[in-house]
Amino acid sequence: MSESQLPESLRETLGGHYYTDPGIFRLEQATIFEAGWFCAVLSADLTGPGKFETVQIGRESVLVTRNRRGEIKAYLNVCRHRGARLCTEESGEVRRSFQCPYHAWTYSFDGELIAAPNLNAMDDVDRTQYGLHEVHVREWLGYVWLCLAEEPPSFDDTVIGDVTNRLGTPDAIVGYQVADLKLGRRIEYDVKANWKQIVENFMECYHCATIHPELTEVLPEFADGLAAQYFVGHGAEFGEDVEGFTVDGSAGLAKLPGVNEEQDRRYYAITVRPLVFINLVPDHVVFHRMFPLAADRTLVRCDWLYLPEVVDSGADIDRSVELFHRVNQQDFDACERCQLAMDSRSYASGGVLVPSEHHITEFHDWVRERTG
Repeated sequence: MSESQLPESLRETLGGHYYTDPGIFRLEQATIFEAGWFCAVLSADLTGPGKFETVQIGRESVLVTRNRRGEIKAYLNVCRHRGARLCTEESGEVRRSFQCPYHAWTYSFDGELIAAPNLNAMDDVDRTQYGLHEVHVREWLGYVWLCLAEEPPSFDDTVIGDVTNRLGTPDAIVGYQVADLKLGRRIEYDVKANWKQIVENFMECYHCATIHPELTEVLPEFADGLAAQYFVGHGAEFGEDVEGFTVDGSAGLAKLPGVNEEQDRRYYAITVRPLVFINLVPDHVVFHRMFPLAADRTLVRCDWLYLPEVVDSGADIDRSVELFHRVNQQDFDACERCQLAMDSRSYASGGVLVPSEHHITEFHDWVRERTG
């Protein structure tokens, strides 16, 4: 049934093949993941020169490190000699340089070719032309964001723009001092679902009363089916008897100093397209990064961030972590359940969105526009 034939209350979704077709996934790799800003690494995980992480962005492996001046640098993880992958580990540390294990071409932390067997005998080779291919880098909210495009899109218009469009002003997130927070817990989820399933799920709360009993106890308005993201600038209010954003509603931890009175006792959820979710509560921040591995598989890294003194003191954060950990498990189970049906003839033309989900249409249009 076409959009024009649907009842006014319903909107059409993407067809099932958008979640399973390897060709569409390759288009998304090229036109979305490799073309925009990709949140890759927690800056604090790169503790010094030579500390590195490798990140898969679309079809490319990217090597992220610090140089001798402590600056974040990122390069395509490819030796310029014969194309061998420089680093195969997800993370590690090298002392002086990156050396290709195949023919020993060697690169500085600034990506320069500094040595290779018999290189001095090749007088006509300008080693400055054979350094690693550099990737655009931006640090924001304590994370390293990368862009593979030759000319990156405006970071302010895209990444910060998504935060502004959700919260109503770019200043609303400032008080949470996200860049100054410290990692308290990290959990990885290997989700057998397309990345768009996860985004769509995060954007709506029509499912909340069905699968999130702990969350709706803390945020009673979510039981009505309208997600906080449905409204610009709105934060879902804690229940009257709820003391903190914890699995049992008990008291949380020290409030972030910059959180104002209007933001206190509220939860804000932000989708930063394509692959980041930011969750703001008065005493911590939950930060999701997605890494699409295949049309039907997505790695999700979830960081719980607290005031440094909370983490350093060994304070008990289990109850605050457990709330969103359960939400994640419940959501990802639902996404995997949907993924199983995406190739069904019943879903060939897609499904429908009810009024509380209509805002997901904008995300679908955004995907269509970029993939053609």
